[in-house]
Amino acid sequence: MSDAPKIAQKAPYPVEVEEGKSYFWCSCGQSANQPFCDGSHKGSEFAPVKWEAPASKKVFFCGCKHAGNAPLCDGSHAKL
Repeated sequence: MSDAPKIAQKAPYPVEVEEGKSYFWCSCGQSANQPFCDGSHKGSEFAPVKWEAPASKKVFFCGCKHAGNAPLCDGSHAKL
């Protein structure tokens, strides 16, 4: 694995989240369970990012792994 994360997809992942629930976003791009961690980062410098839902709603998790406000999409994929 290199220093840069693998781009899982150049679009966000829409997910219905539950208020108060914790989600572990994949930061390496290797997970088969995108956008969430499945442990594929083991042995690399990457680690999952814990995010707690402030409300039950649809959010857009970053799919390109380059968002400035990870784990949520900020449109960075449009510049890749």
